[in-house]
Amino acid sequence: QVQLVESGGGLVQPGGSLRLSCAASGSIFSINAMGWYRQAPGKQRELVAAITRGGSTNYADSAKGRFTISRDNAKNTVYLQMNSLKPEDTAVYYCNADISRAIGVPSRDYWGRGTQVTVSS
Repeated sequence: QVQLVESGGGLVQPGGSLRLSCAASGSIFSINAMGWYRQAPGKQRELVAAITRGGSTNYADSAKGRFTISRDNAKNTVYLQMNSLKPEDTAVYYCNADISRAIGVPSRDYWGRGTQVTVSS
């Protein structure tokens, strides 16, 4: 069993900051890429940022310059530092990880349950 648990969401005013965390636990052999997605009401889920095990990053245009993704491989945890938040950043944020559970077992995607981020005055 593998679990991804997000934390750090909440209500913040425009221009404010939040830091999301996602910890992976359970039967884990290795974690490849990890990332954050978001889904606003009535919209499709979209990639916000992703990071490889080696630390290479990829950001959506909307996140560039404002968000920073990082990870702690020893803790199986990925973070998303969000600064200069805008009302249009309001969404449920989901953690995603490509995880292999044992040697020789192909990796697959796992998802967290999501954490709500609301940007409003």
